[in-house]
Amino acid sequence: MAITLVRVPADKLADFTYKAFRAMGVPEDEARMCAHGLMYSELHTLPGQGQGVRRLPIYYERISRGYVNPTAPFEIVKETPALALVDAHNGLGSAVAQRSMHLAAQKAKVSGVGTVIVRNSTHFGSSAVPALVALDYKCIGVAMTNAGPEMAPWGGATGVTGTNPWGIAAPTGMGFPLVLDIALTTAGKGMMRWYEREGKKMPLDWALTPEGHETDDPSAAMQGFLLGIGGHKGYGLAVMTDVLTGVISGGGYGLMPYSNPAKQDVAHTFIALDIEFFMPLKAFTDRVDAFIRDIKAQKLRPGFDEILVPGEIDHRREQHYRRSGCELDAEVFDQLQELAATLKVSFPFRREVIS
Repeated sequence: MAITLVRVPADKLADFTYKAFRAMGVPEDEARMCAHGLMYSELHTLPGQGQGVRRLPIYYERISRGYVNPTAPFEIVKETPALALVDAHNGLGSAVAQRSMHLAAQKAKVSGVGTVIVRNSTHFGSSAVPALVALDYKCIGVAMTNAGPEMAPWGGATGVTGTNPWGIAAPTGMGFPLVLDIALTTAGKGMMRWYEREGKKMPLDWALTPEGHETDDPSAAMQGFLLGIGGHKGYGLAVMTDVLTGVISGGGYGLMPYSNPAKQDVAHTFIALDIEFFMPLKAFTDRVDAFIRDIKAQKLRPGFDEILVPGEIDHRREQHYRRSGCELDAEVFDQLQELAATLKVSFPFRREVIS
Protein backbone atom coordinates (compact mmCIF):
# COMPACT_ATOMS: atom_id res chain seq x y z
CA MET A 1 0.00 0.00 0.00
CA ALA A 2 1.13 3.56 -0.64
CA ILE A 3 2.81 5.40 2.22
CA THR A 4 1.23 8.71 3.19
CA LEU A 5 3.52 11.74 3.01
CA VAL A 6 2.97 15.08 4.73
CA ARG A 7 4.48 18.37 3.53
CA VAL A 8 6.07 20.76 6.06
CA PRO A 9 8.05 24.00 5.47
CA ALA A 10 11.80 23.38 5.65
CA ASP A 11 12.62 26.53 7.65
CA LYS A 12 10.00 25.79 10.30
CA LEU A 13 11.15 22.17 10.51
CA ALA A 14 14.74 23.32 11.09
CA ASP A 15 13.63 25.67 13.86
CA PHE A 16 11.52 22.95 15.50
CA THR A 17 14.43 20.50 15.36
CA TYR A 18 16.77 22.95 17.08
CA LYS A 19 14.21 23.77 19.77
CA ALA A 20 13.57 20.07 20.37
CA PHE A 21 17.27 19.45 20.97
CA ARG A 22 17.41 22.40 23.36
CA ALA A 23 14.39 21.03 25.25
CA MET A 24 16.25 17.71 25.60
CA GLY A 25 18.98 19.54 27.51
CA VAL A 26 21.45 19.81 24.64
CA PRO A 27 23.68 22.93 24.89
CA GLU A 28 23.13 25.63 22.27
CA ASP A 29 26.16 24.96 20.04
CA GLU A 30 25.62 21.21 20.05
CA ALA A 31 21.88 21.68 19.43
CA ARG A 32 22.59 23.83 16.37
CA MET A 33 25.07 21.30 14.99
CA CYS A 34 22.76 18.33 15.59
CA ALA A 35 19.78 20.16 14.11
CA HIS A 36 21.89 21.08 11.08
CA GLY A 37 22.93 17.44 10.70
CA LEU A 38 19.36 16.11 10.78
CA MET A 39 18.10 18.82 8.46
CA TYR A 40 20.88 18.16 5.96
CA SER A 41 19.78 14.54 5.85
CA GLU A 42 16.11 15.52 5.58
CA LEU A 43 16.81 17.82 2.64
CA HIS A 44 19.15 15.54 0.75
CA THR A 45 17.96 11.95 1.26
CA LEU A 46 14.82 9.98 0.46
CA PRO A 47 12.20 9.48 3.20
CA GLY A 48 12.82 5.72 3.24
CA GLN A 49 16.54 5.96 3.98
CA GLY A 50 16.03 6.28 7.72
CA GLN A 51 17.90 9.55 8.27
CA GLY A 52 16.75 13.09 8.99
CA VAL A 53 14.30 14.32 11.60
CA ARG A 54 12.79 10.87 12.06
CA ARG A 55 15.72 10.30 14.38
CA LEU A 56 14.65 12.99 16.85
CA PRO A 57 12.53 10.61 18.98
CA ILE A 58 15.41 8.11 18.97
CA TYR A 59 17.83 10.77 20.22
CA TYR A 60 15.33 11.80 22.89
CA GLU A 61 15.01 8.22 24.11
CA ARG A 62 18.78 7.74 24.24
CA ILE A 63 19.37 11.04 26.02
CA SER A 64 16.54 10.51 28.51
CA ARG A 65 17.80 7.01 29.33
CA GLY A 66 21.35 8.29 29.80
CA TYR A 67 22.67 6.33 26.83
CA VAL A 68 24.00 9.52 25.21
CA ASN A 69 25.55 12.40 27.16
CA PRO A 70 24.52 15.71 25.55
CA THR A 71 27.06 17.65 27.65
CA ALA A 72 30.00 15.27 27.19
CA PRO A 73 33.47 16.84 26.93
CA PHE A 74 35.27 16.86 23.59
CA GLU A 75 38.59 15.56 24.89
CA ILE A 76 41.69 15.79 22.73
CA VAL A 77 43.66 12.88 24.17
CA LYS A 78 46.75 13.40 22.07
CA GLU A 79 47.73 15.64 19.15
CA THR A 80 50.44 16.85 16.79
CA PRO A 81 50.21 19.66 14.21
CA ALA A 82 48.63 17.17 11.77
CA LEU A 83 46.96 14.54 13.97
CA ALA A 84 44.58 14.24 16.90
CA LEU A 85 42.96 11.47 18.89
CA VAL A 86 39.64 12.48 20.45
CA ASP A 87 37.58 10.78 23.16
CA ALA A 88 33.92 11.71 22.68
CA HIS A 89 32.79 10.34 26.06
CA ASN A 90 29.50 9.08 24.60
CA GLY A 91 28.54 12.53 23.33
CA LEU A 92 26.22 13.40 20.46
CA GLY A 93 27.89 11.96 17.37
CA SER A 94 26.79 14.65 14.92
CA ALA A 95 28.25 17.46 17.02
CA VAL A 96 31.38 15.42 17.72
CA ALA A 97 31.81 14.77 13.99
CA GLN A 98 31.47 18.42 12.99
CA ARG A 99 33.85 19.57 15.74
CA SER A 100 36.33 16.92 14.65
CA MET A 101 36.32 18.06 11.03
CA HIS A 102 36.79 21.67 12.11
CA LEU A 103 39.86 20.49 14.01
CA ALA A 104 41.12 18.38 11.09
CA ALA A 105 40.74 21.31 8.67
CA GLN A 106 42.51 23.70 11.03
CA LYS A 107 45.39 21.25 11.16
CA ALA A 108 45.35 20.93 7.37
CA LYS A 109 45.85 24.68 7.01
CA VAL A 110 49.07 24.26 9.03
CA SER A 111 50.33 20.90 7.76
CA GLY A 112 48.66 20.41 4.39
CA VAL A 113 46.65 17.50 5.77
CA GLY A 114 44.84 17.03 9.06
CA THR A 115 43.49 13.80 10.51
CA VAL A 116 41.30 13.42 13.59
CA ILE A 117 40.29 9.98 14.86
CA VAL A 118 37.52 9.63 17.44
CA ARG A 119 36.62 6.87 19.89
CA ASN A 120 33.72 6.42 22.34
CA SER A 121 31.27 8.27 20.11
CA THR A 122 27.69 7.64 18.97
CA HIS A 123 25.62 7.70 15.77
CA PHE A 124 26.74 10.69 13.67
CA GLY A 125 24.11 10.77 10.89
CA SER A 126 24.95 11.49 7.26
CA SER A 127 28.68 11.29 6.57
CA ALA A 128 28.38 14.21 4.14
CA VAL A 129 27.70 16.63 7.01
CA PRO A 130 31.19 16.55 8.57
CA ALA A 131 32.84 16.09 5.16
CA LEU A 132 31.31 19.38 3.99
CA VAL A 133 32.71 21.27 7.00
CA ALA A 134 36.13 21.04 5.36
CA LEU A 135 34.96 23.16 2.42
CA ASP A 136 34.70 26.20 4.73
CA TYR A 137 38.50 25.98 5.05
CA LYS A 138 39.13 25.50 1.29
CA CYS A 139 39.83 21.83 1.95
CA ILE A 140 38.59 18.50 0.66
CA GLY A 141 36.86 16.56 3.44
CA VAL A 142 36.74 12.81 4.04
CA ALA A 143 34.60 11.37 6.84
CA MET A 144 34.00 7.76 7.80
CA THR A 145 32.46 5.88 10.68
CA ASN A 146 31.88 2.34 11.79
CA ALA A 147 28.50 1.10 12.98
CA GLY A 148 26.66 -1.87 14.42
CA PRO A 149 27.38 -5.31 12.86
CA GLU A 150 24.65 -5.45 10.19
CA MET A 151 26.76 -6.54 7.18
CA ALA A 152 27.55 -10.21 6.65
CA PRO A 153 31.15 -10.96 5.62
CA TRP A 154 31.60 -12.32 2.11
CA GLY A 155 30.65 -15.99 2.42
CA GLY A 156 29.10 -15.53 5.87
CA ALA A 157 25.49 -15.48 7.02
CA THR A 158 25.64 -13.24 10.10
CA GLY A 159 26.80 -9.66 10.62
CA VAL A 160 30.30 -8.68 11.66
CA THR A 161 30.80 -5.15 10.28
CA GLY A 162 28.52 -2.15 9.96
CA THR A 163 27.21 -0.17 7.04
CA ASN A 164 30.36 1.89 7.74
CA PRO A 165 29.52 5.00 5.67
CA TRP A 166 31.93 7.24 3.83
CA GLY A 167 31.50 10.92 2.97
CA ILE A 168 33.83 12.80 0.59
CA ALA A 169 33.24 16.45 -0.32
CA ALA A 170 35.09 18.76 -2.72
CA PRO A 171 34.28 22.29 -3.93
CA THR A 172 33.31 23.11 -7.50
CA GLY A 173 32.36 26.22 -9.45
CA MET A 174 29.07 24.64 -10.53
CA GLY A 175 26.87 25.97 -7.74
CA PHE A 176 26.99 22.76 -5.71
CA PRO A 177 29.85 20.71 -4.25
CA LEU A 178 30.82 17.22 -5.31
CA VAL A 179 29.61 15.00 -2.46
CA LEU A 180 29.87 11.24 -2.20
CA ASP A 181 27.73 10.05 0.74
CA ILE A 182 27.38 6.27 0.78
CA ALA A 183 26.99 3.31 3.07
CA LEU A 184 29.08 0.28 2.16
CA THR A 185 25.99 -1.94 2.05
CA THR A 186 23.85 -2.08 -1.07
CA ALA A 187 20.92 -0.75 0.96
CA GLY A 188 19.97 -0.20 4.58
CA LYS A 189 17.13 -1.57 6.67
CA GLY A 190 15.34 1.78 6.41
CA MET A 191 14.71 1.17 2.70
CA MET A 192 13.80 -2.47 3.36
CA ARG A 193 11.22 -1.36 5.94
CA TRP A 194 9.85 1.09 3.35
CA TYR A 195 9.46 -1.71 0.77
CA GLU A 196 7.85 -3.89 3.44
CA ARG A 197 5.28 -1.22 4.26
CA GLU A 198 4.51 -0.74 0.55
CA GLY A 199 4.11 -4.49 0.06
CA LYS A 200 6.84 -4.58 -2.60
CA LYS A 201 9.64 -6.99 -3.36
CA MET A 202 13.19 -5.69 -3.10
CA PRO A 203 16.32 -6.45 -5.18
CA LEU A 204 18.01 -9.77 -4.39
CA ASP A 205 21.42 -8.23 -3.71
CA TRP A 206 20.33 -6.21 -0.67
CA ALA A 207 20.25 -8.72 2.16
CA LEU A 208 20.15 -12.29 3.44
CA THR A 209 17.58 -14.25 5.41
CA PRO A 210 18.63 -15.39 8.91
CA GLU A 211 19.62 -18.70 7.27
CA GLY A 212 21.98 -16.89 4.87
CA HIS A 213 19.96 -17.03 1.64
CA GLU A 214 19.57 -14.07 -0.71
CA THR A 215 16.01 -12.77 -0.61
CA ASP A 216 13.68 -10.30 -2.26
CA ASP A 217 11.31 -10.44 0.74
CA PRO A 218 11.89 -7.34 2.91
CA SER A 219 10.19 -8.97 5.92
CA ALA A 220 12.66 -11.85 5.82
CA ALA A 221 15.53 -9.44 5.20
CA MET A 222 14.64 -7.40 8.27
CA GLN A 223 15.45 -10.49 10.35
CA GLY A 224 18.72 -11.15 8.53
CA PHE A 225 21.87 -9.27 7.55
CA LEU A 226 22.92 -6.84 4.83
CA LEU A 227 25.11 -7.40 1.78
CA GLY A 228 28.03 -5.18 0.77
CA ILE A 229 28.18 -3.03 -2.35
CA GLY A 230 29.91 -4.93 -5.12
CA GLY A 231 29.87 -8.18 -3.17
CA HIS A 232 33.26 -8.93 -1.65
CA LYS A 233 34.47 -5.40 -2.45
CA GLY A 234 31.97 -3.68 -0.15
CA TYR A 235 32.74 -6.18 2.59
CA GLY A 236 36.46 -5.51 2.18
CA LEU A 237 35.94 -1.75 2.39
CA ALA A 238 33.81 -2.20 5.52
CA VAL A 239 36.53 -4.26 7.21
CA MET A 240 39.20 -1.67 6.41
CA THR A 241 36.89 1.13 7.61
CA ASP A 242 36.71 -0.61 10.98
CA VAL A 243 40.52 -0.74 10.98
CA LEU A 244 40.75 2.97 10.09
CA THR A 245 38.25 3.97 12.81
CA GLY A 246 37.68 1.60 15.71
CA VAL A 247 40.81 -0.52 15.69
CA ILE A 248 43.37 2.29 15.43
CA SER A 249 41.50 4.59 17.84
CA GLY A 250 41.34 2.04 20.64
CA GLY A 251 37.55 2.15 20.34
CA GLY A 252 34.88 -0.32 19.31
CA TYR A 253 35.03 -2.30 16.07
CA GLY A 254 33.33 -5.29 14.46
CA LEU A 255 30.85 -6.79 16.90
CA MET A 256 31.38 -4.10 19.56
CA PRO A 257 29.47 -0.99 18.33
CA TYR A 258 25.88 -0.88 19.64
CA SER A 259 26.32 -4.17 21.55
CA ASN A 260 25.66 -2.22 24.78
CA PRO A 261 22.77 0.29 24.49
CA ALA A 262 24.36 2.46 27.19
CA LYS A 263 27.65 2.74 25.26
CA GLN A 264 27.40 2.76 21.49
CA ASP A 265 31.20 2.56 21.19
CA VAL A 266 31.26 4.05 17.68
CA ALA A 267 34.50 5.35 16.14
CA HIS A 268 35.05 7.91 13.36
CA THR A 269 37.91 9.19 11.21
CA PHE A 270 38.09 12.64 9.58
CA ILE A 271 40.64 13.79 7.02
CA ALA A 272 41.03 17.28 5.54
CA LEU A 273 43.30 18.08 2.58
CA ASP A 274 44.31 21.72 2.09
CA ILE A 275 43.67 22.48 -1.57
CA GLU A 276 45.79 25.63 -1.42
CA PHE A 277 48.86 23.58 -0.50
CA PHE A 278 48.66 22.16 -4.02
CA MET A 279 47.26 25.05 -6.07
CA PRO A 280 45.02 28.13 -5.78
CA LEU A 281 41.42 27.26 -5.02
CA LYS A 282 40.22 28.79 -8.32
CA ALA A 283 42.63 26.63 -10.29
CA PHE A 284 41.32 23.57 -8.48
CA THR A 285 37.65 24.35 -9.08
CA ASP A 286 38.38 25.14 -12.74
CA ARG A 287 39.95 21.69 -13.09
CA VAL A 288 37.06 19.99 -11.27
CA ASP A 289 34.53 21.84 -13.45
CA ALA A 290 36.34 20.75 -16.61
CA PHE A 291 36.26 17.17 -15.31
CA ILE A 292 32.51 17.44 -14.66
CA ARG A 293 31.91 18.82 -18.16
CA ASP A 294 33.87 15.89 -19.64
CA ILE A 295 31.77 13.43 -17.65
CA LYS A 296 28.49 14.99 -18.72
CA ALA A 297 29.55 15.12 -22.39
CA GLN A 298 29.75 11.33 -22.69
CA LYS A 299 27.33 9.26 -24.75
CA LEU A 300 24.22 8.26 -22.80
CA ARG A 301 23.19 4.69 -22.14
CA PRO A 302 19.74 3.67 -23.40
CA GLY A 303 17.05 4.72 -20.96
CA PHE A 304 19.02 7.60 -19.42
CA ASP A 305 18.30 11.31 -19.94
CA GLU A 306 21.50 12.73 -18.49
CA ILE A 307 24.68 11.93 -16.59
CA LEU A 308 24.85 13.15 -13.00
CA VAL A 309 27.87 13.61 -10.76
CA PRO A 310 28.04 12.79 -7.02
CA GLY A 311 25.92 15.17 -4.98
CA GLU A 312 24.02 16.66 -7.93
CA ILE A 313 20.71 14.85 -7.46
CA ASP A 314 20.82 15.58 -3.71
CA HIS A 315 21.37 19.27 -4.50
CA ARG A 316 18.30 19.26 -6.72
CA ARG A 317 16.29 17.50 -4.03
CA GLU A 318 17.32 20.15 -1.50
CA GLN A 319 16.24 22.96 -3.84
CA HIS A 320 12.85 21.27 -4.36
CA TYR A 321 12.27 20.70 -0.63
CA ARG A 322 13.23 24.28 0.21
CA ARG A 323 10.77 25.59 -2.38
CA SER A 324 7.91 23.17 -1.81
CA GLY A 325 8.46 21.79 1.70
CA CYS A 326 9.98 18.63 3.14
CA GLU A 327 8.06 15.41 2.57
CA LEU A 328 7.70 13.57 5.89
CA ASP A 329 6.38 10.07 6.33
CA ALA A 330 3.01 10.56 8.07
CA GLU A 331 4.14 8.17 10.81
CA VAL A 332 7.15 10.39 11.45
CA PHE A 333 4.92 13.49 11.47
CA ASP A 334 2.79 11.90 14.20
CA GLN A 335 5.86 10.87 16.20
CA LEU A 336 7.24 14.41 16.04
CA GLN A 337 3.91 15.84 17.15
CA GLU A 338 3.92 13.47 20.14
CA LEU A 339 7.54 14.37 20.93
CA ALA A 340 6.68 18.08 20.79
CA ALA A 341 3.96 17.54 23.40
CA THR A 342 6.37 15.59 25.62
CA LEU A 343 9.05 18.26 25.36
CA LYS A 344 6.51 21.12 25.58
CA VAL A 345 7.80 22.56 22.30
CA SER A 346 5.51 24.28 19.80
CA PHE A 347 4.61 22.10 16.80
CA PRO A 348 3.77 24.72 14.13
CA PHE A 349 2.61 22.38 11.38
CA ARG A 350 -0.69 21.32 9.90
CA ARG A 351 -1.17 17.88 8.39
CA GLU A 352 -0.91 18.70 4.66
CA VAL A 353 -1.11 15.29 3.02
CA ILE A 354 0.52 15.14 -0.42
CA SER A 355 0.17 11.43 -1.21
